[in-house]
Amino acid sequence: MPALLVTYPTPFLRLSDSGSFGSAALIYSQSHLREDMSSNEGYRAKILPILTRTVQYTTPFISVFLLVHLSAPALANVGGSSLASQTMLLGREYYQTALSEPLLVLGPIGIHAASATLKRLLSPSGQPPRRLTHPVSVTGYATLFFLTIHYLTHRYYPALDIPPIDSLGPAELDYEFVKAALRTWPIRSWLLYGGLVFFSIMHVVDGGALVRAAWVQEGRIFASFLKKQYSRRKRLALALGGVVLPVMTGVYALANEPSMTFASMTTRYLSVFRSSFAYRL
Repeated sequence: MPALLVTYPTPFLRLSDSGSFGSAALIYSQSHLREDMSSNEGYRAKILPILTRTVQYTTPFISVFLLVHLSAPALANVGGSSLASQTMLLGREYYQTALSEPLLVLGPIGIHAASATLKRLLSPSGQPPRRLTHPVSVTGYATLFFLTIHYLTHRYYPALDIPPIDSLGPAELDYEFVKAALRTWPIRSWLLYGGLVFFSIMHVVDGGALVRAAWVQEGRIFASFLKKQYSRRKRLALALGGVVLPVMTGVYALANEPSMTFASMTTRYLSVFRSSFAYRL
C-alpha cells in the first residue's frame, strides 16, 4: 500500500502505513507552540521597555516627595514638634491637595511598584530583571511593606468617620499624633518609623544609581549633570549621614517632648493607631 501524504497548514507531513495522525498532530502542535512562544517573546520585547521607562520616570516624583516629607521630622532637631508641624503643614500644600496627592504621590508610588512587579513577572523564566536578594529588590519590597502600614495609620484610618476617631482633619494631624504613638508604643513605633525611613532612602540610593546609569548611557541631555559617579559606599554614607540620621534624631527629639494636646485628642489619636493590626499585636 503506498505511503499516505497528509496536507496541513504547516509543511507536508509523511505518515507510514502503520503510523497514525497522532504524530502529525504532535508536530502541528509543536509548530503552533513555537509560534505562540515567538508571539509571547514579541509581546515581552514591547512591554518590558515600557515598564522600565515607567519605573525610571516615576522615580524623581517619589524622591522629591520623600525629601519634602522628611524635612519636617529632621527640623524637629532645632525647633521641636512646633517647627516640625509647621513644616509638615507647609509641605502638604505641595503633596496633599486634591490634585497633587494622586498626581505627585499616590500615582507615582503605585505605578512605580506595579511596573516593577509586572516587569519581574513578565520577564523570561530564569531571567528576572534582578534577583530578589538584590539591594534594590530587598529595599523596594521592604519599603512597600512599611509604607502600607504608614499610609493606613497616617492617612486612611484618621479619615474614618467613626467614634472616637470622628474623622481627624489635616490640621489635627500634626506631630502630636506621632508623639502619641512614640509614647504609647515606643518599640514598635521606632521600628516602623525607622524601617520606613531607612529602607525608602536605601531604595532611592540604589535605585537612583540604576536610573542615573541608564540615563547617562542613553545620553539624556537633562542627565548630563549626573555623570559624576560615586561609589556605593560613599552614596550610602551620604544618605545615612545626611538624611536617615537627622530624621531619626528628630524623631528622638519628638519622643522626648511632653504631650502638648488635650486628653480627648490623645484618645482619638490612639484609636487611630489601634485600628491597625501593627499596633494591635
